[in-house]
This record gives sequence, C-alpha cells and structure tokens, in this order.
Amino acid sequence: MSPASPTFFCIGLCVLQVIQTQRDPLPKPSLQAQPSSLVPLGQSVILRCQGPPDVDLYRLEKLKPERYEDQDFLFIPTMERSNAGRYRCSYQNESDWSPPSDQLELIATGVYAKPSLSAHPSSAVPQGRDVTLKCQSPYSLDEFVLYKEGDTGPYKRPEKWYRTNFPIITVTAAHSGTYRCYSFSSSSPYLWSAPSDPLVLVVTGPSATPSQVPTEESFPMTEASRRSSILPTNKLSTAEKPMNITVSPEGPSPPFGFAHQHYAKGNLVRICLGAMIIIILVGLLAEDWHSRKKCLQHRIRAVQRPLPPLPLA
Repeated sequence: MSPASPTFFCIGLCVLQVIQTQRDPLPKPSLQAQPSSLVPLGQSVILRCQGPPDVDLYRLEKLKPERYEDQDFLFIPTMERSNAGRYRCSYQNESDWSPPSDQLELIATGVYAKPSLSAHPSSAVPQGRDVTLKCQSPYSLDEFVLYKEGDTGPYKRPEKWYRTNFPIITVTAAHSGTYRCYSFSSSSPYLWSAPSDPLVLVVTGPSATPSQVPTEESFPMTEASRRSSILPTNKLSTAEKPMNITVSPEGPSPPFGFAHQHYAKGNLVRICLGAMIIIILVGLLAEDWHSRKKCLQHRIRAVQRPLPPLPLA
C-alpha cells in the first residue's frame, strides 16, 4: 500500500462524517408546561424542555422581551402578567445547536372576570342537529376561546367574523361533554379572563321518524270490533250497534252459554291455582324469616361475648 493511502482514508472518513451530519440533523426538543399552559394568576407552573440523552447544554428562552436560561426547566412559583408570553427551547451537542422547539404559549388566566357560556337553542341536542355555543363577557373584549374538557387545544372557529358564537354543525355523540370559554383582548393575547362556568352539552339519540309514530291501524282491536267480526250478519258501524241490539227472553243462544260456562270454569281453576301459589310463597317467606331470625340471634350473642384480656406487659 502506498504512503498516500492513510491520508486518503482519513479524508474519506471526514467526508463521510460531514455527509452523515448533514443527513441526520439533531432532532428538535419538546417544550411542555406542567400542569397546564393555562395558569391562573398566583399559581405555579414548570416549563420543561426534553431532548435526547447526553445533551451538553439546554437553553430555554422567552420571546418578547427576549431573555433566556441555560437549563432544561423554568420554575415560576407565582404566575404574574409579565410571565405570560411565548417560550421555546433548544440544546447544544458539542458545537452544534438543535432546531428550536415548537413555541409554547403560556397564558395567564383570571385577569378579567369570567364570561358566561350558553347553548342555543338548548344544551340537549338531538343527534344530527345544529347548536351554537355563545360566550359573552361583561367587558368590551373582542376575542373568545372555547375549550372542551379532555381536548388539548381550543375549539377552532370556522369563520373569522364569528366572535362570540361557536356554531357546531351536525352534532354527533363526540360533541357531548363539558365546555368552558375565555375572553381576552386582541391587544394582549396572553392575558385571559377566568374560565366561564361549565356547560354540559348532551347529545340525545336520533329523533323519531314518522314511521315510528303509532297510527290507528296499529292499535289492538277493541271488544266491540271483536264482536263485530264474530257476528257475520252485522254490517253496521259501532255507533249504530246499541240501537239494533235486541234482548231475547229465552236467554243467550247455546253457543254463547257454553262459552260462558267454559270461561267460568277456567277462571275458577285459575283462582284456585293462584291461591295455592300465594299460600306456598307465604309459607316459604315465613320459614326464611324464622331461619334468618335464628341466625341473627346467634350472631348477636357472638358479638356480645366478652373480649379476651389484654396480655401482660
């Protein structure tokens, strides 16, 4: 091998390292607020920057006004208006800096009194209908934000000119939940009011269709209609029957008398069977009550026995 081979080998390694560095840039870190990025005035919050292991240096900075701390967290013991704003972080490995994290908006809440939140036409909405949530502030604030409990971000308004109204088109079961709204001024976008009282939106099942509404044909037959179906020669309406009924002095005809006797015997048998069942149930209940009473007496006597003496010291 010629003497120039080691030199070319080192140059090749350097080129490969440069290419590897260009192909694999440092991943950007993540910045989170614990417990939340919505912090009431006077409460505490921690901003924590997370990157890969073996980081040489972290830098956490606040934008406008710009200031930074060379550490991976920032503890704010008491939230003040001056702490609200946008934050980001980055880290350094050797001489390389990572891309900055996504910006975190730290919001100070409780600066203004809470607004009111209402649902129109109602907070109970059938599935598939529309509903509008309206947030109103006692102050002349021009911006409003709606949050649903469990969601990470605010509810997005579909149109720019919707200020206090948040229309929800074609409600589904996923829209059920607890909502709150905040109000603030566009000149101070990180100073918000206190949250409104919670509003619970309930999405009910689909409304009944016309096919589900009962009609006259679906009602059961009445006794008069059954009698009219039994008598083949009766062609009159039920309103005309009382005027055409005649009483025979010989009593009912044999078929009806036989049916009446059959029904009477059947009812008598049913009454006897029902009485026997009631007597048996009463006997079983009495026996069960007597056995429970015995067990309860034994249990009470066991509890009332004297306790064993304490051991000597």
